[in-house]
Amino acid sequence: MKRQSIYILLFALLTYFGVAAQQLSSPDGDVIMEFSLNSDGTPVYQIAFKDEIAVKTSNLGFTLKESENLDSGFTLVDSETSAFDDTWKPVWGEESEIRNHYNELLVRLKQESTQRSMNIRFRAFNEGIGFRYEFPEQPNLGHFIIEDEKTQFAMTGDHTAFWIPGDYDTQEYDYTESRLSEIRGLMEESITENLSQNPFSSTGVQTSLMIKTDEGLYINIHEAALIDFSVLHLELDDKNMVFNAWLTPDVQGIKPYMIAPANTPWRTVMVSDDARDILASRIIYNLNEPCALEDTSWIKPVKYVGVWWEMITGKSSWAYTNDFKAVKLGVTDYSKAKPNGTHAANNKRVKELIDFAVLHGFDGVLVEGWNVGWEDWYGHSKDYVFDFVTPYPDFNVDEIQAYAKSKGVEMIMHHETSSSVRNYERHLDEAYQFMKDHGYNAVKSGYVGDILPRGENHYSQWMINHYQYAIEKAADYEIMVNAHEAVRPTGIARTYPNLIGNESARGTEYQAFGGSKPNHVTVLPFTRLIGGPMDYTPGIFEMDISKLNPNNNSHVNSTIANQLALYVTMYSPLQMAADLPENYNKFLDAFQFIKDVAVDWDKSVYLEAEPGSYITIARKAKGSNNWFVGNVNGKEARESKISLNFLDIGKKYIAAIYADAKDANYKTNPQAYTIKKMKVTSKSKLSLSSVEGGGYAISIIEE
Repeated sequence: MKRQSIYILLFALLTYFGVAAQQLSSPDGDVIMEFSLNSDGTPVYQIAFKDEIAVKTSNLGFTLKESENLDSGFTLVDSETSAFDDTWKPVWGEESEIRNHYNELLVRLKQESTQRSMNIRFRAFNEGIGFRYEFPEQPNLGHFIIEDEKTQFAMTGDHTAFWIPGDYDTQEYDYTESRLSEIRGLMEESITENLSQNPFSSTGVQTSLMIKTDEGLYINIHEAALIDFSVLHLELDDKNMVFNAWLTPDVQGIKPYMIAPANTPWRTVMVSDDARDILASRIIYNLNEPCALEDTSWIKPVKYVGVWWEMITGKSSWAYTNDFKAVKLGVTDYSKAKPNGTHAANNKRVKELIDFAVLHGFDGVLVEGWNVGWEDWYGHSKDYVFDFVTPYPDFNVDEIQAYAKSKGVEMIMHHETSSSVRNYERHLDEAYQFMKDHGYNAVKSGYVGDILPRGENHYSQWMINHYQYAIEKAADYEIMVNAHEAVRPTGIARTYPNLIGNESARGTEYQAFGGSKPNHVTVLPFTRLIGGPMDYTPGIFEMDISKLNPNNNSHVNSTIANQLALYVTMYSPLQMAADLPENYNKFLDAFQFIKDVAVDWDKSVYLEAEPGSYITIARKAKGSNNWFVGNVNGKEARESKISLNFLDIGKKYIAAIYADAKDANYKTNPQAYTIKKMKVTSKSKLSLSSVEGGGYAISIIEE
């Protein structure tokens, strides 16, 4: 039976067994969503792409705590369709303009037994579908508590997925590639150690979830505009291949508390037969509200260096002294403590980094471990752990700021909360004011460890509201935020572009904690980066960590060429050259690419893509005619063949190509690379080799 015939049959069944289906098509007609009510009034939907079913008939709705559920017994009151096509300009981004083009279907439902109303709004884009639930103001629904979300994503078969374990507290896992049916058997080994973790199911996985069917469809499930709600996970019914929504509970096991009128976040399903379309999609941003800030002139992309990698590797320490077993802020006397000699955030070292930034044209310097309390910061469920304003004796805030200002370098603040969230909120105004008083315009915040109040989860509704509060409060002080260990982004940066970056995934630091899979960076753009940029902290040139710390035998599973390519493939307006200056000085010819590469873009072109295997992206630097290309390669060596037809016709360019050497090997010979320059035009075609865990980077400068 032909696919189109199958689709017509399913449509007929929907019509026969329930309310006639409401159909919504994407502007190009390739994506079709159908909504209907089953015979018992259960709302259902399905999605097809080019006449091939992507999501089979799937239920919608909620069960409520101590109230009649909102998952069946509905009748269709009415529906309306509309279309929207507009272009908006992001403050920063992968392109200077984003088209927001969709068709919309709004269905208004009423539950006869309770006389309650629930609306579902669907939007069809060329790359997929977004939908959310809306609860209008009404007499029979004021305060209510969601017990479970009944949204389903029914798969058509035992597809291949790129997944990490469902967890209420962390996304810092390596991705596993497997069949859906294999998730249960692989779950235990996929749950690697983390300082705070709470996996919930043997088949639970996190969004953004990347899937590929045997027929060649790419499907991505995520959420957008996560505001005042719990994080969406997915639990797989592996007998029927159906993903069920699973919301993160709070300390009491409660899921979202709601007050009508209210909306849920958008649930998103991207689908295409070309993996590049998933990378290029802006559905997540487009489902968020426009920028809420009147003045955004103070928000600027940043390329920075800092005191971080030497501490992550164990070469240096965050703590100033080894004298104290426990610290009480305001009581412990640091003036009498003996310095341990390994504290990295000291005046001398930070001035060296400022000088390095000036020499090589970097915008900023991040300093971690500058404030008192690091001797006793983790593992004791400690409330008053940091005050965010008191420096160690060897770090003079005023002196460093004056030195940086004289050199034209911005200092970046660090706020590790140790997940004592109540403490951070108590100090937030004072901490932000301290930053402004001392010229700091950006902060890297952290949420390492179990949340205080005790028992809360990193991804519960209460914590989602905290992250949002911190972003909005920072905007009041004109401060940019780079939040680590926070919730993975869902496009909020469109509304609050001072959220200039997040970690919220397994970043470069894990290369110093035993290493990540060599193809990890070929998966992240299809998963974590779907919702917003990541502060991945690339640019490691010394892969043997024992050379920094003899007690750490970790290895960075990457070649130098791969590390260079990350500045293009791992999009972020906040990019760190993470290695030590001493290591860059050994490879200044390769370091030139990090110096040259832009952090803000006018245009992005996705040249090659296959999740877990390879990604090649070309980007045009903001306000110039210079292009940069990055290729990261995953599981096996391959020949990458690309056309430069994205260049302006008739113009000439000089390309500097940084590539894996023939004998490069991410494990045994990662520092083997070649650099060659050549003249290119829009007619040029390149064929370049990338080894496993390798890649290449190209700067293309107009003559």
